[in-house]
Parts: sequence; C-alpha cells; structure tokens
Amino acid sequence: MSNPIIPGIPEAEQDLLYKKLNEYNLGRASYKEAGAYLVVLPRPEYPRYSLWIYSPLPERQSIFYIQDLSEDINESLRAASSLFYYSPRCMLLVEYNAKRMQSRGDDIISIGKYHGHFLHEIFRIDPGYISWVAYKFTPRIPKQERFVQIAQIYHSVHLDILKQQARQKYSTSRFLGKEGEKVADLTLKVLRVRLEDDPYKTIVKGNTPYFYVRQILTLEDSIGNLVTFRTSARTASRESCQLPGTEHAFQPGETVYIASARIARTYTLGNKQYTRLNYVKFK
Repeated sequence: MSNPIIPGIPEAEQDLLYKKLNEYNLGRASYKEAGAYLVVLPRPEYPRYSLWIYSPLPERQSIFYIQDLSEDINESLRAASSLFYYSPRCMLLVEYNAKRMQSRGDDIISIGKYHGHFLHEIFRIDPGYISWVAYKFTPRIPKQERFVQIAQIYHSVHLDILKQQARQKYSTSRFLGKEGEKVADLTLKVLRVRLEDDPYKTIVKGNTPYFYVRQILTLEDSIGNLVTFRTSARTASRESCQLPGTEHAFQPGETVYIASARIARTYTLGNKQYTRLNYVKFK
C-alpha cells in the first residue's frame, strides 16, 4: 500500500511523519488479519482529517467512519495514535475512497430508541447499546445480520479505547534505571504537559516583564514506564506561562524521540514509579 501525498507540508516533513508512523506500527498485526485504523486525508469539500476503521471480516463494504479529527495532520495523528496506542491494529494514512467509504444504509439503526441514527453516532454517546446490538440482538432478516456485523466492529473499537483508559488508570510502571545512569534511544509518548515560569530567569526591563517558560512533561514508553523531564524555552515571552511562537509546544499524544539523557531521580506516587530525566538530547 503506497503512501499518499500529504497536502500542505514539505516533502522532508512528510518523510519524517511517515517514518514516525512506521515506528508506531512496529510489532502490530497485519491489517489483512486484524484490520487497521485509517486516518483519511481531507478532500475539497471536507477540510478535516477523519478517523475510520477497516475490518477484513464483513463482506462488501468494510471501512466504517468513527469520527472527525483536526485540519492539521500532526494533531490528527497525535489524537488517533493516543486513542488506540494499546490496540494491536496498525494505523494507516489513506485518501478518501467514495466507493468504499460511503454508507450503504446498512449501518443505520432501524429499531428501538435510536431508530434512524447511524451506528457511529450512537457509538460515541452510548457504546453499551452498540454492545447490545453486537451480541444480544437476534437478526431476523439478512440485512440485520449485516447490521450486527457492523455493530461488532464498532464494539471492537470501543474495546480498544477501553484498553487505553484502563492502562492509564491502573498502570504501575517501572524505573528506567538507577540515578546517575545514562539512557539512550528512547521513544516516548507525551501524556501531560504543564507550563511554568523559570523564577531564576524571569527579568523586568523597564516596566516590561520577560518570562522564560518551562514545559514539564509526563511521558510513557511502549510498555507503560513513566518518565518526566522539563525543557526550557530559549527565548523570552511577554506573557506568564505562555510559550513564544518560536518554541515547540509539546502536545498530549505526541511521540518524542530522545537520543540520550541521564536519570536525575526516581520516585513513586501511589502505585506508579517515575523516572525523572535531565541532560535530555533529542533526535
């Protein structure tokens, strides 16, 4: 499957994005066996990226809409990869295919309180109902059998989301090593970002304050080990706790690549163990 050209970004940035997507997919199941999550490119009448699922199980149409994403490719991939980080399914970037992605009406609910709505609409507000259709509803005609199959696909999406929620809630994690040790070649996903002013660098020139803002990041590796470190802005901001436009603002769900760092401290909060890094060098 060839990679489509991503609109609005330079070729070098596009190559880097596909490299990161390939790394995200390492170790995941083949889309021919387990299906895949699809991030679909915008089209002329539809400026946002969108999230879909491909399933190899049902006959005929096998791609189903999940939700809209952002108009920005990086934000869209961050959101999608964060949502399904613990799913065995890979994630692919594809162009919209009207023949395979348009609804044929077999994903419209024809019974009960949600009569007339699409399964993807109810999936977002009442996933328990989708589960009931998938495994409790008894089809009486062939069209309803297809309807149940599609509900089972959406139910599997719900299970993938639950894996992410459960991992965040109950993960115990481990230390990356001992204090003072060097670590290298880390691939981490950003969980949380907090901004604070560096009190030692804040200055006032005349009547104007200048703030040097730090980003305090909480991240995790592929097996759930928790990591923290801070990165300071190189340029000053006129606003407290606001990064200047020249600085990179880390976002939850973003993947961070670290060439090397040193373990500054290890500590435990509740049942979770954290490794704090310093002297961080990015790839």
